[in-house]
Amino acid sequence: MPVIFRWDGYRFFFFSNEGNPREPCHIHIQKGETIAKFWITPEVKLAEAYKMTSSELKKLLTLVEQNKILIEEKWNEYFTD
Repeated sequence: MPVIFRWDGYRFFFFSNEGNPREPCHIHIQKGETIAKFWITPEVKLAEAYKMTSSELKKLLTLVEQNKILIEEKWNEYFTD
């Protein structure tokens, strides 16, 4: 489970074995019991969330958009090596 980065107690990561065929590029974000999943491609958008407030999700959406290139690079590095 590669962790891309951490921010304010949130862990941004993806699983190494998601789906066959593999799902499109996305990121999971977890803090305690809360978790969200954002699609990265073709555009950044919320896939699902559990126990997160709308203000948290808005903040995380902005953060994912700001780090989209980093997330895509780490995804591609992991899955092409």
